[in-house]
Amino acid sequence: MIGPAVPIPVSQDVLDALTSVEVKSAAGEASGFQLTFTLATRSPLHTLFLLTSAVNIPLVRVLVVVTVNGAPEVLMDGMMTHHQITTDASTGLATLTVSGQDLSVVMNYIDFSGLPYPAMPREARVALVVAKYAMFGIIPLVVPSVMIDVSLPTERIYRHKGKDLAYVQKLAEDVGYVFYVEPGPVPGASIAYWGPEIKVGVPQPALNTNMDAHTNVESLTFSFDKDKKKLPIVMIQNGESKAPIPIPIPDITPFSPPLGLVGPLTLGQHRITETAKLSPLQGILIGLAKAAKFSDSVSASGSLDVLRYGGVLKSRKLVGVRGAGLAYDGLYYVSSVTHKIKRGEYKQDFTLTRNGLVSTLPKVPA
Repeated sequence: MIGPAVPIPVSQDVLDALTSVEVKSAAGEASGFQLTFTLATRSPLHTLFLLTSAVNIPLVRVLVVVTVNGAPEVLMDGMMTHHQITTDASTGLATLTVSGQDLSVVMNYIDFSGLPYPAMPREARVALVVAKYAMFGIIPLVVPSVMIDVSLPTERIYRHKGKDLAYVQKLAEDVGYVFYVEPGPVPGASIAYWGPEIKVGVPQPALNTNMDAHTNVESLTFSFDKDKKKLPIVMIQNGESKAPIPIPIPDITPFSPPLGLVGPLTLGQHRITETAKLSPLQGILIGLAKAAKFSDSVSASGSLDVLRYGGVLKSRKLVGVRGAGLAYDGLYYVSSVTHKIKRGEYKQDFTLTRNGLVSTLPKVPA
């Protein structure tokens, strides 16, 4: 589906010209997409993409939906940000490549600096900022933090700084949270999540390797980096003596429980100095968010065929691995997924992470 602000189904001519679709979704960064078309001289794609850019229509929305096992799956709901044409002198045809990002990019257009937020904690400010984009089907999902701070308007009034996306991300960093926009669950709707990075939940169908007829991955490679694990140390400054107070942060939280039994020894440290002027509680929350990232010493990368796997593997969720041996079997966090679609082919490249070797569970769901 393509259109200015509100996407509509494209014509059959456009679908026939489409040669490949690539969508990447990863934790810690915005999702992106790339569409490749074969462009003829009288192709309607000239109107859809090239002319819309020429007449300065800034919001060309692209919605990519696939149907697997009778269920629609929204892979991308975003805006076109760039297009490129490569010509072939021998055939007279051209290749049009359209690139874009998820709907979080629309939050990066207008600077609302100075907008006041009287008596509003961070959670309320995030909800109010995201509410401006309801016309794009963006629904805020805000998880309150323990750092709820409501100042009296007579004492202090918080004001907006910069563009919406950077401001909301800064509010998330202040309490150790993350912010991202995830398409779905239905076409035309997206969830703007502001909260802790959660590594718990119902696992997706297991990835099987070395299991003969039950194998559903094309490749799967594991690596163990013992030097990646570091101990975050939050530096807090005493308000009276101005003396620095180091606070070591563990890497285990209720939202990020251990997925491996045997982890590497912590040989290095990572000092977090930007928390010096913050309260101890606020500094600890930021340290916990960083500790989860420094603990992922085990990673896996591979590819699968969606038809053989039986569904679409999603990022930012758990998945089980079977058949890799005692050290690497078990649950993993899906940190990134790249969808690659061509005619008659739908494959995914993925990256998995966890904190140690040997599964914490005797069995993983099939």
